[in-house]
Amino acid sequence: MAATIAITDDDAVTRETLKSYLTDEGFDVLLARSAEELKDLLAAASVDVVLLDIRLPRQDGLTLTRELRAVSEIGIILVSSRAEKLDRIIGLEMGADDYIAKPFEPREILARVRNLLRRLKAPGDQRDDRKRCFSGWTLWLDRMRLTDPQGNPVRLTGAEFELLSTFVCNPGRVMNRDYLLTATTRRKTDATDRTIDSLVRRLRRLIETDPADPRLIVTVHGTGYLFAGDVTQDG
Repeated sequence: MAATIAITDDDAVTRETLKSYLTDEGFDVLLARSAEELKDLLAAASVDVVLLDIRLPRQDGLTLTRELRAVSEIGIILVSSRAEKLDRIIGLEMGADDYIAKPFEPREILARVRNLLRRLKAPGDQRDDRKRCFSGWTLWLDRMRLTDPQGNPVRLTGAEFELLSTFVCNPGRVMNRDYLLTATTRRKTDATDRTIDSLVRRLRRLIETDPADPRLIVTVHGTGYLFAGDVTQDG
């Protein structure tokens, strides 16, 4: 069954160009000109990935990303101009899975959509099972999957997964922010210390019993962070 992609952009040329290209590649494509139109599409159809322009009329893509992530696990790829580096960082912090800068090649959009779809479907992939277990949680490194102590899947964005993987693969090691940036944001040359701190806060809200008093991801003042949980390996 073909995946469904919703292209949300107020520029008609961009919408139609991407629709033609992605349709030729076998995807079902829906179009929206605004946040309101996208919401109507999502209410009426099952969508796998949203290509979302940051600069939309009335409600911008960043605000919409936050709203969507609060209620849905839909894949979100933000589209922005090269001048909007801060917007792209904020978008990732709000829960977007990826971003791409304008001008772009449709082939790059295709590659990013396919990569995101593979990751979203990864929990059902049984080929590889390397995992790390800590405090009842289990992180599958090859399937990009996290389950809570009750065995329920917990969705992670790509950046959250990369950071948590870095922590659980290096328990007890103090890592500064520069190292964590290198390990988790290889493509995002505009990332900053703020990006790591924001990701740490999000991970703490997910895995810590009390995020205000973290026992797993511990701050080492003046240096960075360390993962203080007991980690066991399997696979």
